[in-house]
Amino acid sequence: MRLDKFLKVSRLIKRRTLAKEVAVQGRIMINDKVAKASSTVKVGDELAIRFGQKIVTARVEELRENVKKEEALKMFTIVKEERLEKVEPEFIDDDE
Repeated sequence: MRLDKFLKVSRLIKRRTLAKEVAVQGRIMINDKVAKASSTVKVGDELAIRFGQKIVTARVEELRENVKKEEALKMFTIVKEERLEKVEPEFIDDDE
Protein backbone atom coordinates (compact mmCIF):
# COMPACT_ATOMS: atom_id res chain seq x y z
CA MET A 1 0.00 0.00 0.00
CA ARG A 2 1.22 3.50 -0.75
CA LEU A 3 2.49 5.50 2.21
CA ASP A 4 0.12 8.45 1.71
CA LYS A 5 -2.90 6.15 1.48
CA PHE A 6 -1.87 4.20 4.61
CA LEU A 7 -1.50 7.42 6.60
CA LYS A 8 -4.97 8.57 5.56
CA VAL A 9 -6.76 5.22 6.05
CA SER A 10 -5.10 4.65 9.45
CA ARG A 11 -5.90 8.26 10.39
CA LEU A 12 -2.33 9.05 11.42
CA ILE A 13 -2.74 12.04 9.06
CA LYS A 14 -6.24 13.28 8.19
CA ARG A 15 -5.94 13.89 4.45
CA ARG A 16 -3.99 12.13 1.72
CA THR A 17 -2.86 15.42 0.20
CA LEU A 18 -1.48 16.50 3.58
CA ALA A 19 0.32 13.14 3.92
CA LYS A 20 1.87 13.73 0.50
CA GLU A 21 3.05 17.23 1.47
CA VAL A 22 4.63 15.94 4.69
CA ALA A 23 6.45 13.24 2.71
CA VAL A 24 7.69 15.75 0.11
CA GLN A 25 9.16 17.81 2.96
CA GLY A 26 11.18 14.74 4.05
CA ARG A 27 9.44 14.46 7.43
CA ILE A 28 8.52 10.76 7.11
CA MET A 29 10.91 7.83 7.37
CA ILE A 30 10.23 4.15 6.80
CA ASN A 31 12.72 1.89 8.59
CA ASP A 32 15.19 4.80 8.98
CA LYS A 33 15.06 5.80 5.29
CA VAL A 34 13.43 8.99 4.02
CA ALA A 35 10.18 8.03 2.29
CA LYS A 36 8.21 9.43 -0.61
CA ALA A 37 4.41 9.53 -0.71
CA SER A 38 4.50 6.68 -3.24
CA SER A 39 6.74 4.45 -1.07
CA THR A 40 5.32 1.02 -0.32
CA VAL A 41 4.35 0.26 3.28
CA LYS A 42 4.39 -3.35 4.51
CA VAL A 43 3.29 -4.99 7.76
CA GLY A 44 6.12 -4.68 10.30
CA ASP A 45 7.56 -1.44 8.88
CA GLU A 46 8.35 1.34 11.34
CA LEU A 47 7.24 4.83 10.36
CA ALA A 48 8.80 7.90 11.97
CA ILE A 49 6.69 10.99 11.32
CA ARG A 50 7.74 14.47 12.38
CA PHE A 51 4.86 16.67 13.53
CA GLY A 52 6.37 20.06 14.38
CA GLN A 53 8.46 19.54 17.55
CA LYS A 54 7.40 15.90 17.99
CA ILE A 55 8.45 12.65 16.29
CA VAL A 56 5.95 9.80 16.43
CA THR A 57 7.22 6.30 15.65
CA ALA A 58 4.57 3.75 14.69
CA ARG A 59 4.77 0.10 13.65
CA VAL A 60 2.45 -1.05 10.83
CA GLU A 61 0.28 -3.91 12.15
CA GLU A 62 -2.11 -4.46 9.25
CA LEU A 63 -3.01 -3.06 5.84
CA ARG A 64 -6.64 -2.48 4.88
CA GLU A 65 -8.20 -0.47 2.09
CA ASN A 66 -11.17 0.82 4.10
CA VAL A 67 -11.73 0.87 7.85
CA LYS A 68 -14.13 2.41 10.29
CA LYS A 69 -12.82 5.00 12.70
CA GLU A 70 -12.76 2.55 15.61
CA GLU A 71 -10.83 -0.06 13.59
CA ALA A 72 -8.22 2.40 12.26
CA LEU A 73 -6.26 2.22 15.53
CA LYS A 74 -5.66 -1.50 14.93
CA MET A 75 -3.64 -0.72 11.79
CA PHE A 76 -0.65 0.59 13.76
CA THR A 77 0.99 0.58 17.17
CA ILE A 78 2.70 3.66 18.57
CA VAL A 79 6.24 2.58 19.48
CA LYS A 80 7.37 5.90 20.91
CA GLU A 81 6.80 9.63 20.89
CA GLU A 82 9.72 11.94 21.40
CA ARG A 83 9.74 15.68 21.77
CA LEU A 84 12.44 17.64 20.00
CA GLU A 85 14.12 20.51 21.74
CA LYS A 86 13.28 23.80 20.18
CA VAL A 87 16.19 24.90 18.03
CA GLU A 88 16.87 28.61 17.87
CA PRO A 89 17.95 29.86 14.45
CA GLU A 90 21.53 31.02 14.22
CA PHE A 91 21.85 34.74 13.75
CA ILE A 92 24.20 36.14 11.14
CA ASP A 93 26.51 38.89 12.30
CA ASP A 94 26.32 41.62 9.65
CA ASP A 95 28.75 43.95 11.44
CA GLU A 96 31.79 42.70 9.54
